[in-house]
This record gives sequence, C-alpha cells and structure tokens, in this order.
Amino acid sequence: QVQLVESGGGLVQPGGSLRLSCAASGSILSIGNMGWYRQAPGKQRELVARITRAGSTNYADSVKGRFTISRVNAKNTLYLQMNSLKPEDTAVYYCRAEGTRTLTGSLILDSWGQGTQVTVSS
Repeated sequence: QVQLVESGGGLVQPGGSLRLSCAASGSILSIGNMGWYRQAPGKQRELVARITRAGSTNYADSVKGRFTISRVNAKNTLYLQMNSLKPEDTAVYYCRAEGTRTLTGSLILDSWGQGTQVTVSS
C-alpha cells in the first residue's frame, strides 16, 4: 500500500503564491512518474503538471510559466510551486503516483491522494 498526503493548500489573493507538498509513505522502493491534477467544481479532473523520476516535466498550457513541479526521490516527496495565482486556479489539487515499486516486490500502478483545496480570491 502507498499513501499520498497533500498539504499546503489554502486561501490566497490573486497574484499570490502557494507551495503544495505531497508526501508518499508505505513500503516504497521507488516511484515512477508523479503529478499534480486539479478539479474545479462542476469540471473534470485535469492534469496540472507531471514529472518523471528522472526529472523531465510537462505542464498544462494554463499554468506554464507560473507553476513549477519538483520532487525529491530520496524523500518520496512531490512539490508544486504556484506563483501569480489566478481565480481560475481555484480547485482541489490532487497528487498522483504512477508505477510505485514496493519493498515486497509489488508494482502499484496508480495511487492518489485525498486532495488539498486551493482558493484564489480577493
């Protein structure tokens, strides 16, 4: 089993910044790709940013130049630095881990956190 716990969400004014964190725990040997997704009320969940184990990244067009995804493999931790936040960034942000190998030799294809609320409003 792998548990993902997000933190760092909150209320911020337009133009402000937040840093989200996602800590993975369990009998983890390694994690493949990791990513941040978001879901606004009444909308489908969408990719925000994704990072491979080697550090290659891709971003949704709507956040390019404003958000930065990073990870620390040794700590099984994922981050999302969000700058120049806009009201349309308001959503629940979810952490995802793909291809997690456990110490017992299992491969967990897909794991999700419970989400953290980000609200951008004046």
